[in-house]
Amino acid sequence: MSELALEELSAIAAIYCGQGECEVLHVSETEGISFRIQTSAKGPLETDVLLKLLFSLPINYPSTLPNISVHSEQLTRTQCMAVKERLLEEAKRHFSQPMVHELILWIQQNLKHIVEQDETSACSGKSARSTKATIDNGVSTVLLHLDHMRAKGKYVKTVEKWCADLRLTGRAMFMGKMIFILLQGDKRSIKEYMVLQKTSKVDVDSRGKKCKEKMISVLFETKAQGDDRRFQTFEVKEYSTLDELQSEFEAVGLAELFTEFVLPRLK
Repeated sequence: MSELALEELSAIAAIYCGQGECEVLHVSETEGISFRIQTSAKGPLETDVLLKLLFSLPINYPSTLPNISVHSEQLTRTQCMAVKERLLEEAKRHFSQPMVHELILWIQQNLKHIVEQDETSACSGKSARSTKATIDNGVSTVLLHLDHMRAKGKYVKTVEKWCADLRLTGRAMFMGKMIFILLQGDKRSIKEYMVLQKTSKVDVDSRGKKCKEKMISVLFETKAQGDDRRFQTFEVKEYSTLDELQSEFEAVGLAELFTEFVLPRLK
């Protein structure tokens, strides 16, 4: 992890020192730094839009660009994606230099223009950016295995919200002590889900303190083909028999996935 990244994080924390403005999520010598900034910017009609910006700085940042996620209750999913893409474009202009504060200032000054531009493109039906994103990302399927959930109710509600925000479908599957999460959707959205899953405090430890998910594994990930059957919604389900669980996979053409990755863990 570079000294520049640590110094920048310290400066960011000092600048955004109000309650909830800066939350450090992860600091690792091998994985880098993740933190969330909450700020506001002027949107269309001069309304204040609350933004939550998640920055993940790789260990060789700023020689490598940061990963950025954008969330806002006042913007649509498409608008959030447009803001993210413009931020990543702006980041390239600051390559090899500490850039997070510059990016925050830039989006505060340019959010209104980006959202209005996206709305105009949506109305005309000629958004090249949206078309390119669809071609590049495609639809992916990923199967996750979780070791346990201590605060199951809260955990499940959090996962449901993430899937709704990111427009992911699939199943949270419970059978005895086994827990699987199967997700289908835009590849970029799945990546954002994984960042949230690994950096957010979604469960509690043995002492009842909030903690991050450290015992999750990706069993399988693939890009879906055009004729693949898919789940239409995200649902949480409990299964009492192996046949019920297997039927869920077979319903969307994932029988081989069940046999190869799920069945061995149930024996």
